[in-house]
Amino acid sequence: MTNDDTTSDFGLSRRQMLGGLGIVGVASAGAGLGTTAYFSDEESFEENTLTAGELDLFVHVDYSEDQGSFAQYSTPAGTFINGGLAGVNGEDTSGVVPGEPLSIHVEDLKPGDSGEGEFCFSIVDNPAYMWMCGELTANDQNGTNDPEEAALDELFGEIPEDGQLADAMEITVSYCDEDGNTGAEIISGSLAEVMAALQTGVSLYGDGNPDQPVANRPAFDGVEEPFVDGEPNVHETCVCFEWEVPTTVGNEIQSDSVDFNFEFYAEQERHNDGTNNPCADESYAADYVNRDGISQPIPDGIARVDVSYGDEQVLYGITFDEPAGSQYSLADPNFAAANFSMPFDLDDSGNYDYQVAWNAEGGDDFLYSEVDGTPNWEKDVGPWSPVPSTITAVKFGSQAVIAVPRSDLETGGNDYVFGFGASAGGEAPSVGIPVGGPYNANDNFTSSQSGQSATLQ
Repeated sequence: MTNDDTTSDFGLSRRQMLGGLGIVGVASAGAGLGTTAYFSDEESFEENTLTAGELDLFVHVDYSEDQGSFAQYSTPAGTFINGGLAGVNGEDTSGVVPGEPLSIHVEDLKPGDSGEGEFCFSIVDNPAYMWMCGELTANDQNGTNDPEEAALDELFGEIPEDGQLADAMEITVSYCDEDGNTGAEIISGSLAEVMAALQTGVSLYGDGNPDQPVANRPAFDGVEEPFVDGEPNVHETCVCFEWEVPTTVGNEIQSDSVDFNFEFYAEQERHNDGTNNPCADESYAADYVNRDGISQPIPDGIARVDVSYGDEQVLYGITFDEPAGSQYSLADPNFAAANFSMPFDLDDSGNYDYQVAWNAEGGDDFLYSEVDGTPNWEKDVGPWSPVPSTITAVKFGSQAVIAVPRSDLETGGNDYVFGFGASAGGEAPSVGIPVGGPYNANDNFTSSQSGQSATLQ
């Protein structure tokens, strides 16, 4: 890479995170979070007067980056976000404008650069379930110079419209404590993969242990005030992230830029079970089917599919919501013949056009298959092939996300059909969304009549 005066902006769009927090009821003055009537639920009698409680989310931010001799940056101690705006509980406000949204831009990004951040939470004054969301809002090429053109031609044989930085950057999101000591991993992969997963929503666990059902999971405790003696008064579980551009990355990222955002949502614990996903546009769920007498049942298992409609992609977040301590899991690639697939009828024509499947041939990976000609049975489905570059498919633990181009689903207008099916063989449970679907083996394996009808938003 040349050390010229081109710029890569790394947008930790706390602008959007803040906006998200405002939507979610960060301020006690009447925002709606998706908690609807549940937002202010605590009442107490004080001299015969009913006083409503609060659900006010403060996000305490600690961020730093390392660009070697080029630059070092960190947020001032005491930086926080509330009501969509930044503040600093201290005299040093360098890089932060109190009362304005908080965003961070990294210039002249090069291989070997890295950064890390920590988000800790003060929820005043009711316990709450929390969700983390995100979105990749830009992945720009920004033109090319000679070295980048040569690298792109070698890699792709052409100059792609989008940039390569989102695929080159690696990011890990984990639970941590206030001191930054990391615990269980939440999600890791390329920036594009992680943001795709976060766009459909990831439920956060107040005890930092994600190996539990989503419903009625440990909540985040409430506090009486966000600061005590000038120090953040936070729940013990925080969320940390680390990003880096590996030194193996070459000229293909020159002049590229990315923008992305994190969002956090809090919803009161009382009278809720924590399953409402505020990051998604649509949510579907189905109970596992455990046939009588099978030897490997998973009682009380639920499959969830959350759909997020983006401008360029439509994303499907998949969660295998299984009881803690389950002996088996449909998300385990080593459990019997565990696999799942998502078929798509792009124009609501009555026949699926393609499917994306996990672990279809073992190997814990994703494969793709098109339907060729007039389908009659499974043999008319094309052979498995690698997932096209236009589709994102990533799995992390008991969750996965599949993102398909919105333009695919616009083939016949705004109406299309999709489905979800998972199984692990005859002695294990199965599950389909919609219930009884998405395939109709009695009629035609590739018929979409048993799929889930949907309309683009």
